[in-house]
Amino acid sequence: MQWIEVSVPAKSEEIDALCDRLAELGAGGMVVEDEQDFKQFLEQNHQYWDYVDESLESRFRGVSRVKFYLSDDEDGRAQLDSIKVGLDREVTTAIVRDEDWENNWRQYYVPIEIGEKLVVVPEWLEAPEDGRIPLRLDPGLIFGTGSHATTRMCLAALERVSAPGKRILDLGCGSGILAIGALLLGCDSAIGCDIDPKAPEVAESNAALNGIGPDRFKVYAGDVLSDAGMRKSLGSGYEIVAANIVADVIIPLSGIVSEFMAPGGVFLCSGIIEGRQEEVAAALQANGFEILQHFCEEEWHCYLTQKA
Repeated sequence: MQWIEVSVPAKSEEIDALCDRLAELGAGGMVVEDEQDFKQFLEQNHQYWDYVDESLESRFRGVSRVKFYLSDDEDGRAQLDSIKVGLDREVTTAIVRDEDWENNWRQYYVPIEIGEKLVVVPEWLEAPEDGRIPLRLDPGLIFGTGSHATTRMCLAALERVSAPGKRILDLGCGSGILAIGALLLGCDSAIGCDIDPKAPEVAESNAALNGIGPDRFKVYAGDVLSDAGMRKSLGSGYEIVAANIVADVIIPLSGIVSEFMAPGGVFLCSGIIEGRQEEVAAALQANGFEILQHFCEEEWHCYLTQKA
């Protein structure tokens, strides 16, 4: 099916009123793209990343508009004409197809070999028959597809420490890729936690693609830094704790993460951009962790540590 994508330019301060007016005129499913909102979101949540992809910043640069979609048929075109009259403002239109949304993005995903044992496979592709363990994933909006250096380093490190009898706690679990990888590599069970409320559904769905049920992998939504109740819910005694987040979260986390850990357990942390690695290392050591290994790929760093 084809759709009419309608784009209405507006100043940032006009967007709320414009959305209200479009709703009155019968438009639904509106999408707001606004550079000021994007910048404000980054500023208010800066502790959760050290790096924003340049292509994402470019997408919002100088942009302030509302988009909505109408069916590309006689009824949709009539509705568009009516909205134009009622809106009395310039709009631009483009024709898009269902498959443009549903399938085109898939061409950019291929199986990714990681470490010596794993291969991350998008769910719609066949796994290579090369003896590697396939980790099936439905790539989506939540971070963690295996393509990023931080994720690759964590999965490679998990090959070294995952084993039967071990439990893993994945803090900032996103898609669940690290916990799932650890389970495929032999760990008995996993718990995940992420501030994104969509994470439990996405991560547990990805686990199901790999034959892993809720008896082995459970995910919570919450903030372990600010919520003592959430920390209590997650429990303790984990042989492996992983956190692929950012330096500004890992640093304070290093002061409390040992409460989750079993004696002799390891803390694997990544998402540390070039320039912050020494600061993170100092925090880890100040909180009693010995750095067992330091991995570096592209402009990212990863530490495998153990309580000294």
